[in-house]
Amino acid sequence: MAKLPAEGTQARRFGKTRSAQSTALLEDYVELIADLLASAGEARPTDIARRLGVSHATAVKTVSRLKRAGLATARPYRGVFLTEKGQALADRVRVRHRIVVDLLCALGVPRESAEADAEGIEHHVSETTLKAFAHFLKVRV
Repeated sequence: MAKLPAEGTQARRFGKTRSAQSTALLEDYVELIADLLASAGEARPTDIARRLGVSHATAVKTVSRLKRAGLATARPYRGVFLTEKGQALADRVRVRHRIVVDLLCALGVPRESAEADAEGIEHHVSETTLKAFAHFLKVRV
């Protein structure tokens, strides 16, 4: 049986995971909102709810959380828009997503599976690991 890591080390690891889970939701929302704005010109809570597979009330509640975090604004009858801070986060999340998908595909994972798996991995991978993924992909080419 493997030896347990030091308590502080293990607590930091679990704390990092809990923090990533908390921010993953907001990251998914800003990424989707950016995609909806780019493709349809608007991001309505109804569309957000349908695409994320959540209730309309859940989408509205999370959009309120985005607004409180300074990531989005919403206007009656006009939908949801990202602030500069929200757009910057969406751009960072999209880059992380692409790197993870590209790495999984390079390992032989079919694209559809890679896209689905990246949705979880992209929120939990550290910047150090993400840089290693990017370096691997660059060297491999």
